[in-house]
Amino acid sequence: MYNVVYYNKNNEIPVLNFITQLPRKDQAKILREIDLLEIFGLSLGFPHIKKINSKENIWELRIKHSSNHYRIFYFTLSSNEFLLLNAIHKKTNKLNKKDVDLSIKRKRDYLNRKK
Repeated sequence: MYNVVYYNKNNEIPVLNFITQLPRKDQAKILREIDLLEIFGLSLGFPHIKKINSKENIWELRIKHSSNHYRIFYFTLSSNEFLLLNAIHKKTNKLNKKDVDLSIKRKRDYLNRKK
């Protein structure tokens, strides 16, 4: 079993805030995918997860529900722990660099605060 941690700064949890704004069925699908990440970790494999930035070790949890595509960006804190950084509703085929950069910024912020 793997541990999933949500990025939290000043009592703001961006991934949970994003999820709670969605319709109930979409929330359920996303939470189920997070459960699968907790159970299988990186062995969950494609199409559920994909590494999007090797240098920063940023991954995406890929969720498709109906015609909606969601992404949750995360990185591995340790061999059995993941930090969920950012969540988006993906509307184009290509990831927005701004979303990836925000995830990298949050990762660095988290690591700096843990020193």
